[in-house]
Amino acid sequence: MRIVLAEDLFLLRDGLVRMLEAFDCEILAAVESGPELSEALAELEPDVAVVDVRLPPSHTDEGLQCALAARRARPGLPVLVLSQHVEQLYARELLADGHGGVGYLLKDRVFDAAQFVDAVRRVAAGGTAMDPQVISQLLTRRSRDRPLGGLTPRERDVMELMAQGRSNTAIATQLVVTERAVAKHTSNIFAKLGLPVSDDDNRRVLAVLAYLDRG
Repeated sequence: MRIVLAEDLFLLRDGLVRMLEAFDCEILAAVESGPELSEALAELEPDVAVVDVRLPPSHTDEGLQCALAARRARPGLPVLVLSQHVEQLYARELLADGHGGVGYLLKDRVFDAAQFVDAVRRVAAGGTAMDPQVISQLLTRRSRDRPLGGLTPRERDVMELMAQGRSNTAIATQLVVTERAVAKHTSNIFAKLGLPVSDDDNRRVLAVLAYLDRG
């Protein structure tokens, strides 16, 4: 897996490089600013970009915007962004094109190496990796603005894990139920929310996220 990494804090950038290399990832470039990121993404064509949202020189959302511009130039470029805090706008911008290969994690997740690398690999493979706190906020806002289709507590648990990008197998393991039970719950979720049924795991995730993010 070939990676372009953008993080302006040297110690974190160096730590991420070492962590990813320990999991047999190839770091094509490790940069610290928006212009460097844009150049690296244009020239190196990585399998995935791992990008801090806030980069010099603006220190606003320059990292995200550079990554999205590269994704427009190269449709489907997998992008995993890292942020210090939950910002629903970032999630909305990442998901705007309705395709996979996107992830949004809080930097706290970096400290669990296996979980973080799993998220990077999932995004590189065209999947979705959304931070549980992002999903929690979307669920809270959605349930406040409009009921979630009469979902049962267990169906909400399944939907939350599905929206994070978890497979049926992973959901079943975490909830200690059978995969058949998870499949039944997901079928009920899509029926209650009026969403089209899909056998494609990533399209399921994007459909649920789109539903949660409706105004």
